[in-house]
Amino acid sequence: MTGELIWVVVLLLAAMVLFARNTLRMDIVALLVIIAFVMSGTLTLNEALAGFSDPNVILIAALFVVGHGLVRTGVAYQVGDWLMKVAGQSETRMLILLMLTVAGLGAFMSSTGVVAIFIPVVISVSARMKTSPARLMMPLSFAGLISGMMTLVATPPNMVVNSELLREGFDGFGFFGVTPVGLVVLIMGVGYMLIARRWLSAQDTSQDKQHWKRRTFRDLIRDYQLNGRARRMTIRPGSPLVGRTLDDLHLRSRYGANVVGIERWRKFRRVMVSATGSTGLCARDVLLLDMTDPDISVRQMCADEMLEPMVLRGEYFSEQSRDVGMAEVSLIPDSELLGKTLREVAFRSAYGLNVVGIRRQGEALPGKLVDEELQLGDMLLVIGDWKLIRQLQQQMHDFIVLSLPAEVDEVAPALSQAPHALFCLALMVALMLTDDVPNAIAAIIACLLMGKFRCITMDGAYKAIHWPSLLLIIGMMPFALALQKTGGVALIVEGLMKVSGGYGPYMMLLSLFVLCASIGLFISNTATAVLMAPIAIAAAHQMGVSPYPFTMIIAIAASAAFMTPVSSPVNTLVMVPGNYRFGDFLRIGVPFTLLVMVVSVFLVPVLFPF
Repeated sequence: MTGELIWVVVLLLAAMVLFARNTLRMDIVALLVIIAFVMSGTLTLNEALAGFSDPNVILIAALFVVGHGLVRTGVAYQVGDWLMKVAGQSETRMLILLMLTVAGLGAFMSSTGVVAIFIPVVISVSARMKTSPARLMMPLSFAGLISGMMTLVATPPNMVVNSELLREGFDGFGFFGVTPVGLVVLIMGVGYMLIARRWLSAQDTSQDKQHWKRRTFRDLIRDYQLNGRARRMTIRPGSPLVGRTLDDLHLRSRYGANVVGIERWRKFRRVMVSATGSTGLCARDVLLLDMTDPDISVRQMCADEMLEPMVLRGEYFSEQSRDVGMAEVSLIPDSELLGKTLREVAFRSAYGLNVVGIRRQGEALPGKLVDEELQLGDMLLVIGDWKLIRQLQQQMHDFIVLSLPAEVDEVAPALSQAPHALFCLALMVALMLTDDVPNAIAAIIACLLMGKFRCITMDGAYKAIHWPSLLLIIGMMPFALALQKTGGVALIVEGLMKVSGGYGPYMMLLSLFVLCASIGLFISNTATAVLMAPIAIAAAHQMGVSPYPFTMIIAIAASAAFMTPVSSPVNTLVMVPGNYRFGDFLRIGVPFTLLVMVVSVFLVPVLFPF
């Protein structure tokens, strides 16, 4: 083992430790890897940065935008509504339809995005059927992972493996090359989950059923202990508030008063205006306030600011439900907002919504919330314009909107561009099936058409791209080249040949699957595919067989991240809403992973002969 190879191995182990400990963001670790390779002289600058020009990186970025278009036009939510209509009260039917739908959608857009979209759907369905969401959340995550086995563009590991084949001078896999394996695993997964769901939640008490019923504004106000905090006040002419914006007034810091809505006369009728930081106030405006500080005298505030108290009926929020919305949101595991306060993130200015309540470990936090540091697992109650709540649903970099109250049924989102989004998706798939148009170009064409049809905005498109994922792929690509240059791939292959080579290609397939699945427990499935793809091709060369079954087994094993909640972002997303523990994934995921391994080892050589 040369000094350069030792350095590459040490760097690889350091990256895996950092990935596992999660002390640094994965994209930061990937960039540090690039710097380390260049500064040590192991790779040239062009070699280390080659990932930035890789067509698959461009393809992945474009697919994020296409997925955003499907969300923004309401296509995914329409599918969710259809599921609820078709499934009715049958949990079995719902599980089957859910897994088939998620796997189908995930074949063409990010599996993480699909799962994030369907989490609120599952919660709503569970509420209507009066069962625990735990019985459907894990089938949801498994379907999201299986969707990576449905098409070539379904998940980054497939494209990474395909790119490695092309780089070695082989023809790549077809668009539906992996689909037969995915269909078999999907059918097997549906059958497995129909049995395993009974192990996920044994709670069937009347109290549990009551807990998961569809909630209303009144229920949310009770759960977050907002009773008695709401006030309505009219701004008198001559008030110091007239002509100033909410951000200028600092009412929250001075009086503990959070403006959550503004009633204003417009064309002879009173309308509700969104209370954002830039909203200016006028005389005769009626402020809807959330008073978080009980020690503040409302009478004194009215005297200081020339406000006139008004009657606030108990059904006020329900009567205003077409204009004022509420929603429960939860932070995602890699959110940049974790550990920050609402004041630090300027929540109202950034999202146009007000946080009026926080629940932590099932208990509502009392007092002022603006200086409370946000933690993973916190549930935030936001209030504001339905349009802005929908926008919060569509951006999934920081939040998941967990549930919407029953009043949302009266508010229909704009779905006029949905046919255009479906046309763009169909065109992209059709172009990808031809050999004349590269996949990356087909995806870019779909993005441009979505922009032309106003399915997306330019700002939304750039925000939709999950840059940390792209940087992770780009930063891990140099490892494959570095291992090849320093003889690391040859050494690993030699070790695999000693262990499995003498027992034939089937044993090598099994060894590759086990090695890939084991590495995937600690680092992302994309990074695993980047490392394992050249090893699989080299092993095929060594054994004198076709590289296609070996690379295909890597793609399947990379998607088979069922065993732990940290194996994939998909599993992490469902952990809190499903109220799962680490052991739940081991108990359900390990047997299914072994099942997938056995089936794929025998099925892949049939589809791709040695």
